[in-house]
Amino acid sequence: MRGTLAPLWRIWLIGLAMLVSGSVAASTCAWPDWVHFKQSMLSADGRVIDSSSPQQVTVSEGQAYALFFALVANDRPTFDKVLNWTQNNLAQGDLTRHLPAWQWGRLDSKGTATWGVLDTNAASDADLWIAYTLLEAGRLWQERSYTALGTVLARTIIDKETAMLPGLGRTVLPGPVGFHPKEDTWRLNPSYVPLQVMQHLAHALPEQAEWNAVLGTSQRLVIETAPHGFSPDWVIYQRDKGFLPDQATKAESAYNAIRVYLWAGTLAPDASSRMSALGPFKPLADFVAAHGYPPERVDTQTGIAESNAGNAGFSAAVAPFLAALGRPELAQAQVQRARALAQKEALGYYSQVLALFGLGYLDGLYRFDQSGAVVPAWTSTCPAAH
Repeated sequence: MRGTLAPLWRIWLIGLAMLVSGSVAASTCAWPDWVHFKQSMLSADGRVIDSSSPQQVTVSEGQAYALFFALVANDRPTFDKVLNWTQNNLAQGDLTRHLPAWQWGRLDSKGTATWGVLDTNAASDADLWIAYTLLEAGRLWQERSYTALGTVLARTIIDKETAMLPGLGRTVLPGPVGFHPKEDTWRLNPSYVPLQVMQHLAHALPEQAEWNAVLGTSQRLVIETAPHGFSPDWVIYQRDKGFLPDQATKAESAYNAIRVYLWAGTLAPDASSRMSALGPFKPLADFVAAHGYPPERVDTQTGIAESNAGNAGFSAAVAPFLAALGRPELAQAQVQRARALAQKEALGYYSQVLALFGLGYLDGLYRFDQSGAVVPAWTSTCPAAH
């Protein structure tokens, strides 16, 4: 008996010594941008507030991103607050039965300010990030309730926010309602389907076989809709004709599409879709090299950009993409531009979100592996302070 126990005690003592000495992974990593975001954008009860609108709106996308950032930061108290607020206020108290409403805010009723859901429709980009982050939180924090909730939510997304498109296959729709205007026509959004998220849902949920098909259609949606190297905010898919320009938005690339480059730039180096997702957008890198900034708006049918420069969030979003293309000097210049612009004026909700994703990635606070799983720095070694 003593011969069996002694080695176990030695292992335990070595582990304790490593913990005391700091050799074991740190529980958190310094992330000043996340601290600032919580102070400026997050209410005490877990609501991400876009104060730029008179209705002080909260969108499900913002709640989803906050969950992801809290996981990256190993900030479980904030994670739980954001999750609880989202479930109680956007999902009628039960995410196992209801997709979250996409917009919540101030309702003026007979001169009295009240608060509640402004639009009951769901947004699949938010729902995908919430399901993904719940599954990853369950894995990283070893919490089965998160895994169970993420699994059920993923099933609901398949059931309510995907459709079989002829000639394409099972495809993510932007929401349950409003994106199938004609019998043969669907309206889609390439920025709603981050390929690492789609890859990991297919990997983590083999029992939900539809995710493999959705991964394939998501890759086509991202890769095949940029004829001149710029992703459109919105695109039409029509039976027998395939992908077509969205006339309602003049086939513009702007505040939605900037995320497409961000998602592509943060794919794992050995991800199967990485090069096919980076290659089509090389004209964007050439534009940044020539002008020193990403364009705010581009006509995707001509490749002609407006003269307006994208804001700090745009620079932060394209920086990982430029680095992934092997252009580190361009990436660093965009990081510096993003930081410099942030010093001049306070960043709004969306710019802060893009900065947390882009700059947090380049600062080494997280990465994605080949399967699309997130690898936060706190699970190994924190990066040096910047």
